[in-house]
Amino acid sequence: MVQSDMTERAAVPPSGLVRTSSDTASWHAVYDGLHDAIIRHRLDPGAKLVEEEIAEVFGVSRTIVRAALQALARDGVVILQRNKGARIAHPTPDEAREIFEARELIEPRIAALAAGRMNTGDAERLHACLHAEHQAMASDEPREAVYHSANFHRLVAGIAGHQLLSGILGDLLSRSSLVIALYWRMPQALCENEAHHAIVDSLAAGDQDRAATLMRQHIAALLGQLDLSERPQRQSSLAEALRDAARVPKGTRVLAR
Repeated sequence: MVQSDMTERAAVPPSGLVRTSSDTASWHAVYDGLHDAIIRHRLDPGAKLVEEEIAEVFGVSRTIVRAALQALARDGVVILQRNKGARIAHPTPDEAREIFEARELIEPRIAALAAGRMNTGDAERLHACLHAEHQAMASDEPREAVYHSANFHRLVAGIAGHQLLSGILGDLLSRSSLVIALYWRMPQALCENEAHHAIVDSLAAGDQDRAATLMRQHIAALLGQLDLSERPQRQSSLAEALRDAARVPKGTRVLAR
């Protein structure tokens, strides 16, 4: 039931990309690999993205890499600078606050819509996502736990069935992953996701008002758990971060733009 916003956007190739089926597939693979490495925190905010290195990892031309970087820049997770190349976005404290304030406005409405459309299969998928988050924390894999926590919100948006709001939230969630990497101060809270379970219960009960209230409180709590002080930029190994991403099976997509 959940459809990737990125898949919809990918139907229109970025400017400069030759419109052939092989190039489109290559662009998708590079986009997916880079995006996945970013939202799973294998690449740090502020890290440089060198076209030649990415092209070598994925075995594609720099033209295709450039097209993928253009798409990521439109998503707000990559910054393109003339004569300086590309780097992963590094949200300022003010930008971080605005991202979560925007989520606090949008996600309660999404939760209310989802409560009116829930079915048994939807509840099972949400519980499976929460289980994956718990398993990641139990395995001492906090980056994976962050990914599954964000994926919970993507799944709720998919259930809501509002394409425009889902698209906006997809962008905010991708940028939220950068904020979490920089400013999150309570990693232990990820495994204490009673808020997510309570939201699922309200969705399953079809209680739109309660679902909206719980989601608003949850996003406000997340904002309160950020330490919005300046952070120095860290260094990432691009080749190491993309080593597994370059082998993503054809057709595999992350659920965000």
